[in-house]
Amino acid sequence: MVKVLLLDPRVAGVSGDMLVGALLDLTGLTDIVNLVVDAVRDVSGCSDFGVKIYDVRKSGLRAKRVEVLCPSSEEERSGREVIELVNKCCSATNLSTRAREYAIAVVKELVEAEAMVHGISVDEVHLHELASLDTVFDIVCSAKLLDEMGVFCEGYRVYTTPPALGSGFVKCEHGLLPVPAPATLEILRRHNYRYSMADVPYELTTPTGAALLVHLTKHIVDFYPGMRVERVGYGAGARDVEGRPNVLRVVEGSIADICEDRVVVLETNVDDVPGEFIGYLVNKLLSQGAIDVVVLPGLGKKNRPVHVIKVLADVGNYRDLVELLMREVGTLGVRVSELSRVVASRVKVPIDVVIKGRKFTVTVKISRAPSGQLLRAKPEYEDLRRIAEETGLAIKDVYEEVIRQVRAKLQELDTGIG
Repeated sequence: MVKVLLLDPRVAGVSGDMLVGALLDLTGLTDIVNLVVDAVRDVSGCSDFGVKIYDVRKSGLRAKRVEVLCPSSEEERSGREVIELVNKCCSATNLSTRAREYAIAVVKELVEAEAMVHGISVDEVHLHELASLDTVFDIVCSAKLLDEMGVFCEGYRVYTTPPALGSGFVKCEHGLLPVPAPATLEILRRHNYRYSMADVPYELTTPTGAALLVHLTKHIVDFYPGMRVERVGYGAGARDVEGRPNVLRVVEGSIADICEDRVVVLETNVDDVPGEFIGYLVNKLLSQGAIDVVVLPGLGKKNRPVHVIKVLADVGNYRDLVELLMREVGTLGVRVSELSRVVASRVKVPIDVVIKGRKFTVTVKISRAPSGQLLRAKPEYEDLRRIAEETGLAIKDVYEEVIRQVRAKLQELDTGIG
């Protein structure tokens, strides 16, 4: 079983304090907050810096709220200074190498995005003191909590749903700007990150939240992956949003290796499309990245003969294939479902064989069960055809001899063939 963390910001977006709150609610590791607060105080010289943690209710859901307490100040810190603060806090909190790299990447992302949208250099970026210390705490505390959970260990998988951005306007230093904030949009653009929209007149995903998210995972899913749920946490945002809970939900669980492969199944019925057009569609779907396409005959409304078109697609590109289906055959609806697929491990290896006294190299596709047991060894057709043409043997005879020799070699390697 492999550990999995899912973030779900598609309802209320993500911010730094929401992520910290959700991870605290999930883990209960409140001592980490004290550790990070002490580090921020020490490296910043702000002895009055503090954090308040308490439970709130958002649209009926209990969630953990994290509120930074710091006296107001008109002082500013440069982007370089904020990066250095994060670096020093990473050392003070004893982050692992990968957690430190994550935290530094996040703060650099923020500073570089601000520089880009303002058309200035990184050295010219400045943040108000309160905002900078809040940002430092959110980044370092998130990294430390994730580190303690083992998220940065090899094999741990992280997924997210598309973050909701919100709408309306956000008050910035230079006045009102439409949501998303320019820095948030720049971060999403730089990483080609898919988001979702929510008809809420507030900013839901902040620049800090976006930076934390894009560096944590590239796996954006529309459906929860099939897993065994172990812990759930809720982190609350500051304001109350009418009609939806202003919370970030995080889910930790485990997933079997055999369920790692997630696929989307697209299905639609057509009853007025010529067979030639459907054949063209099949080729077009495959050329555009479909894993497989199956066309089944059926009986539809009023006993009309129909074709049921089923497409197996990757989670990342199924939307393009939906559009292709609608455009090519004029279907008005496509059924979409995401499923776990049990997949045998498959590798191609070159194996030498001797046919009629001559040595040939054949590429063999070897499939194994999740347990490692060998399931199948299949030689490539093109290699069989080449040997048949060069030796004058029937291709079926070549296949049988190649399989016999491949079996013997695999048994010598003590793999068995089941």
